[in-house]
Amino acid sequence: MPVTLKKGTKYTYQDYITWPGEERWELIGGVAYDMTPAPSPRHQRIVWKIAGQIYNHLSAHGKCEGFSAPTDVVLDEHNVVQPDVFVVCDRSKIGERAITGAPDLVIEVVSPTTEVKDRREKKAVYEKFGVAEYILVFPEREYVERYLLQEGKYGAPEIVNWDETIKVVTLGMDINLWEVFEKEKPQEEEPEAEE
Repeated sequence: MPVTLKKGTKYTYQDYITWPGEERWELIGGVAYDMTPAPSPRHQRIVWKIAGQIYNHLSAHGKCEGFSAPTDVVLDEHNVVQPDVFVVCDRSKIGERAITGAPDLVIEVVSPTTEVKDRREKKAVYEKFGVAEYILVFPEREYVERYLLQEGKYGAPEIVNWDETIKVVTLGMDINLWEVFEKEKPQEEEPEAEE
């Protein structure tokens, strides 16, 4: 049975966990956001390609653990999110039902219906709760934006195009964006020969 929400109500995690499991929700500032319908196949392919590169890195170098939606991240009683891909390095935050506290890295694959929320509400809540690195992936435009937390604030984003690698500072790794966007690897320019 679908959840019926009252406009203007500030919901909590206790409300959230009583809602039926067939629907996906996030709470940001107590406001409930419906996460249905399910993401597109392209969105999910991008999530898998990013998660795969992170998994390979963490398997070889890691004290951290990677997750993907629909895993709940409980930031506080009014803020519960399900990032597309995220990494937690403090294992004490990993519970049976949810992650409690801010992940170190959050990656959101942006769709036209989530862009405003991902850029505004989610960015603000991730900044407030101390997510060290926030990456937005834009499938339609084939680039990413990366925000790093410095002195409690996100500065201007670094923009990285599909034919480059993005440095994931929190993990000390690079993600090849041409693989993420299913492009052919860019050819490296050869130095010009001297005469």
